[in-house]
Amino acid sequence: MSLKRVVVTGLGALTPLGKTAEETWKNLLAGKSGAGPITRFDASLFKTKFACEVKDFEPNDVLDRKEARRMDRFTQFGVVVANEAITDSGLDLKKENLDRIGVVWGSGIGGIDTFFDQVKGFVDNGLSPRFNPFLIPMMISDITPGRISMKHGLRGPNYTTVSACASSTNALIDAFNLIRLNKADIIVTGGSEAAINPVGMGGFNAMNALSTRNDDPITASRPFDANRDGFVMGEGGAGLILEEYEHAKARGAKVYAEMVGGGLSADAHHLTAPHPEGLGAHNVMLNAIEDAKMTPDEIDYVNVHGTSTPLGDIAETQAIKQVFGEHAYNLNISSTKSMTGHLLGAAGAVEAMAAILSIHTNTVPPTINHFTDDENLDSKLNFTFHSAQKREVRAALSNTFGFGGHNASVLFRKTY
Repeated sequence: MSLKRVVVTGLGALTPLGKTAEETWKNLLAGKSGAGPITRFDASLFKTKFACEVKDFEPNDVLDRKEARRMDRFTQFGVVVANEAITDSGLDLKKENLDRIGVVWGSGIGGIDTFFDQVKGFVDNGLSPRFNPFLIPMMISDITPGRISMKHGLRGPNYTTVSACASSTNALIDAFNLIRLNKADIIVTGGSEAAINPVGMGGFNAMNALSTRNDDPITASRPFDANRDGFVMGEGGAGLILEEYEHAKARGAKVYAEMVGGGLSADAHHLTAPHPEGLGAHNVMLNAIEDAKMTPDEIDYVNVHGTSTPLGDIAETQAIKQVFGEHAYNLNISSTKSMTGHLLGAAGAVEAMAAILSIHTNTVPPTINHFTDDENLDSKLNFTFHSAQKREVRAALSNTFGFGGHNASVLFRKTY
């Protein structure tokens, strides 16, 4: 059977850099950092006292007050960005076959805020079992696509993908495959995460995964810098409308880019560390490129996983050189996590949006906070340090790698 073509027709975002996709993109290009002292709880006793929080988010301003109270923060984020993406796409859902529109979402952790609050209340109340009747539907990771589908009446495929920091990239790949296999016309996809609380911060601190640069949070996320010391926790989400090409063309939709490939692999190496030679990263990028029936030299930009961890940045860079050969020196490479922090399961959706908009605007967002070259990295590679760069971006690859060795890459190109 011939596979359907899939295009991106809508975007939405709520991130540490902005309340919309447009604002987030503007601040990415400006090289702004979303990091600052934690305001959501008293972090004075924690090793890391800062994060990339979503600023000035009032759920009651954008959601029904009653419904908002029955959603964990990660679901609030998800519903908001899905609404924006649907509006941006120009879809008139009254004219669509809602049986052919699905929601596939990604979240690595789900309702950890709700879970923490309820367990704390249980202990604080003398172990009295007075739990919120909405505890379970607020906590479970799959509730966000359920909420989105109920709000808009979407009756197509509906579920959540969970693969740690690769979760929302997995969601995009599943959505892509559902459409090109003609199982749906449109999928609302993306991811959301909200883990900036005592459990989230404490757990990652215990793993020594987070930067502890408390004296200078704005420069703490330093991908590819010799003095990087871990990632900066982020929160938020992004939503994308993936649509079958002929369906989009028939309704005169604007198209940001075409999604042409998705790759998946496993490191099969370690719970949290990458394969030292970047084997899983190498395989997943090749898988995405081969899935798209493209060659490495057709790609101009790689939005890397680039978390600012000592081992991860080296392994990913090695893999890029292996996959792209001499063409690696023609690429723009950047880590937008240097600005947004690491949104965990939502990272892939936000970074896919950055890759898509780099194609749409022919502009590559920067890697900020570079101060000292790392002798273990190839300084001849273009890491897009300090400021955005204008260039033709024919195609862009976005990488995400999760604890457990889960790797996922997605590939977009200009629509011809």
